Amino acid sequence: MALAQRADQAQAQLWNGASGRAWVDAQAVLDAMFQPFEDLLVDTVRESSAREVLDFGCGTGGTTLAIAHAVGDGGRCVGIDVSAPMIARAEQRAKDVAARAHFVCADAERFPFAPARFDLLVSRFGVMFFADPVRAFANLRHATRAGGALHAFAWRSASENPFMTTAERAAAPLLPALPARITGAPGQFAFAEEAHVRRILADSGWTDVAIAPLDVACTLPESALLSYIGRMGPVGVLLQEADAATRADVLATVLQAFAPYVDGTHVHFSAACWRVTARA
Repeated sequence: MALAQRADQAQAQLWNGASGRAWVDAQAVLDAMFQPFEDLLVDTVRESSAREVLDFGCGTGGTTLAIAHAVGDGGRCVGIDVSAPMIARAEQRAKDVAARAHFVCADAERFPFAPARFDLLVSRFGVMFFADPVRAFANLRHATRAGGALHAFAWRSASENPFMTTAERAAAPLLPALPARITGAPGQFAFAEEAHVRRILADSGWTDVAIAPLDVACTLPESALLSYIGRMGPVGVLLQEADAATRADVLATVLQAFAPYVDGTHVHFSAACWRVTARA
C-alpha cells in the first residue's frame, strides 16, 4: 500500500508539474502526432450506440472534444485526468467551441463515479499510469453500464518503440541523474506485456478481453523536434533544470540521434501499441 501511495504521489507531482505544463504548451503538436489514434476512437464511438462516454487520462482534451462532437446533442463525453494544467486547457478548449464535454480533475483510480453511468470508456495512452491498476480498472468498471465497453490504446515495449527512447539512450552519458525505466512501474511502458494487461482486466472484473498489436505511422514537424526533445519525457524534465551548457550539449547530441527519423520538413516514426478492448 505504501508503494502504491508513493507511486500515486509521484504521478500526481509529475503531471501537475513540468510534464503537465509541457503537454499544455505542446498540445497542438501532440494532438496532430496522435491524430490517428483519436480517429480510431471516434470511429469506435460512431460505430457503437454509446451516448455517455468517459475518456480517462484525457490530457488536454483533444479526443474528448472529438468524441463529444461525434455523439452530438443526444450524448456527452466526460474527460478525467489527474493533471490540473491539462484539465484547465481542456476546459478552455471546450468553452471556445461550445462543446458538450465535461472535464474532471481527479485520479480515475479513486474518483467516486456514479455507478453504471457510461456506455463506453476510451483512453488514448492514459491507461499506463495508475499506481494500482486493478483497483483503477475495477473502479472504471463500476462506472460502466452492464454490457458497456472499454476501448484503449497502450504502448508496447520500449524495444518496439525506439523513437520514444531515442532521447534517453542518447542523453544518458551526459545526464547521470536520468532515471532508469522500472519494469512494471506506472509509466509509458507499464502495459508492455500482454499477459500483464490481461491479468489486470480479469482481476478487475472485465470480460471478453481482446488485446491486439497495432502499429501506426505518426509524424510531427521537424521544426517542433527541438522543443519536443527539450520539454517532453524524462530527458525533457531534467533539461528544464539543467544549466545552459549541459542543456546545449544534450540537445545537440540528441538531435543528431533523431536524424534517422527526419525526412525533409517532417519527423516520421511508427508507434507500436496494443489495442485493448473489454466488456463490463
